[in-house]
Amino acid sequence: MCGIVGAVSQRNVVPILIDGLHRLEYRGYDSAGLCIVNDQQQISRVRRSGKVKVLENGVKELGVKGDIGVAHTRWATHGAPTENNAHPHICKDRIAVVHNGIIENYLELRAGLPRNIELSSDTDTEVICALIYVEVQKNNNLLQAVQKVIRRLEGAYAIAVIDKLAPQKMVVARVGSPLVVGLGIGEHFIASDPLALHKVAQEFIYLEEQDVAEISIDDLNIYDFSGNKVLREIHTRRLESEVADKGNYRHFMQKEIFAQPEAIRSTLSGRISHGQILEPTFGQKASKIFDKTEHVTLVACGTSYYAGLVARNWIEEIAGISCTVEVASEFRYRKRIVNSNTLFVTISQSGETADTIAALADIKNEQNQAYIGTLSVCNVPESTLVRNSDLVMLTHAGPEIGVASTKAFTTQLVALFLLSLALGRRQNVPSDRSAELVAQLQHIPSVIQEFLLLDEKIKKLAAHFADKSSALFLGRGALYPIALEGALKLKEISYINAAAYPAGELKHGPLALVDKNMPVVVLAPNDHLITKLKSNIKEVDSRDGQLIIITTKSTQIMPSNNVVVLQVPEVVNMLAPLAYVIPLQLLAYHAAVLKGTDVDQPRNLAKSVTVE
Repeated sequence: MCGIVGAVSQRNVVPILIDGLHRLEYRGYDSAGLCIVNDQQQISRVRRSGKVKVLENGVKELGVKGDIGVAHTRWATHGAPTENNAHPHICKDRIAVVHNGIIENYLELRAGLPRNIELSSDTDTEVICALIYVEVQKNNNLLQAVQKVIRRLEGAYAIAVIDKLAPQKMVVARVGSPLVVGLGIGEHFIASDPLALHKVAQEFIYLEEQDVAEISIDDLNIYDFSGNKVLREIHTRRLESEVADKGNYRHFMQKEIFAQPEAIRSTLSGRISHGQILEPTFGQKASKIFDKTEHVTLVACGTSYYAGLVARNWIEEIAGISCTVEVASEFRYRKRIVNSNTLFVTISQSGETADTIAALADIKNEQNQAYIGTLSVCNVPESTLVRNSDLVMLTHAGPEIGVASTKAFTTQLVALFLLSLALGRRQNVPSDRSAELVAQLQHIPSVIQEFLLLDEKIKKLAAHFADKSSALFLGRGALYPIALEGALKLKEISYINAAAYPAGELKHGPLALVDKNMPVVVLAPNDHLITKLKSNIKEVDSRDGQLIIITTKSTQIMPSNNVVVLQVPEVVNMLAPLAYVIPLQLLAYHAAVLKGTDVDQPRNLAKSVTVE
């Protein structure tokens, strides 16, 4: 969630740093700061609690200028969101450091510092700064000092370091958190997101895992973790209107569907170390609250509610604790029985959904002692839900312009899976099992990329819906909520009246709707329910229903007169919801295009429902 910007130039870099911080405000933060070295080799630092604008005003008042510097927006994990804990951190008026991520062994490292090193903050970052200072004193080589220190760090991090006695050099390193180098003429820049360098660079080098780089005005050297010099590819990226530009896509929704692998990678970035979840990424109080959690209540609306229904399966299966899922607009209007030690979780893309905000306000007004904490899963860092929750998991999906949610939904699922793993740690889930699930989650972007390759086949399937006015979606287990989401997507943008049911409920009413004019979409992964699902498929087929079955080769479901089969790649059953929603998004999109509807702005709907 934190943001890094840095620059080495022949001009005053302060405006570049401030502009970069403004562009990173979407990531969420509670304090900001910058540090520069001027041409007299003097180091100047300005830090402020609150907004970047407050920092900007402070910098102007103090007249800070310099041609090398680093800047940072911080979301508090270690230490309160105070000015004293804000980055950059400085040791002995010489070494300055900014840092994204979490250093898991910082207390051990802190205890081993020389007695003459006094720390003034509660952060893990200041320990990095002190360690580099100790090392750089030995031979005045900043690069070697950083290389030596990072070998002692455990966790996820991206760091940028400057030394006032080497005023034209900056050293950066990354493990688990993103960092990019922007290339200029007679200047170089660094940032946690290339968007921060919008005005100054179009050529970028994305540092790879365990890279260390030494940067000066006209030179850039990159080393791997062993100290060997390496070359990294230069990427040209046009940033003028990335968010508001559809690029090569016809609609924003289409662009956002195809952006999901990267959005998921961004959501995972900096939150996993050595196969385990870094719990402080949920917030300072996360471990304390999770330790006490015996029950979870998920509250949301629409697509976010369906994400909650999927997550209930994960929380109960992985964490082994009970979970209820509530529609926010209903939750606040009924008498509720709350289990003791309940974690209250709200899910919202915008963080401004009126009913969900009201539900959170209700449980706070009740002052019910059964609730031990509140957590928001959200895509907007400065939203009402985020500001009013004890813990936060930002999804980092980036701005979503299409009204029908796609990448916000899948990143919500990722965040909720991380929550399930974090809670599972308390229920004696073996570390090797947890590491296996984390590895599978980290592979999901690649799996989704494979599913996206089916786009042309799905486009042809959409022709089955061109003249239809209704459709049926079926799923079982954790795929039932995905069927609900698929039906919602089709309704939202094509205006086809779609409904979804657990496949086992067919005989309890929905089967009456089935005929040759009713497309029936079935989600059929090869899991423990596949035999029962095949029986449900036969029920539809025997009534001349038009079946579209999304399945894998291993199920051996074959096409026939009434059955169209879309074979998809294999995916582990636990994470099947994340993959199987992709064909449904594409199906809804192409059906809407055929129908000629306004895909990005469907009638009667708004992106953020801010009224009851």
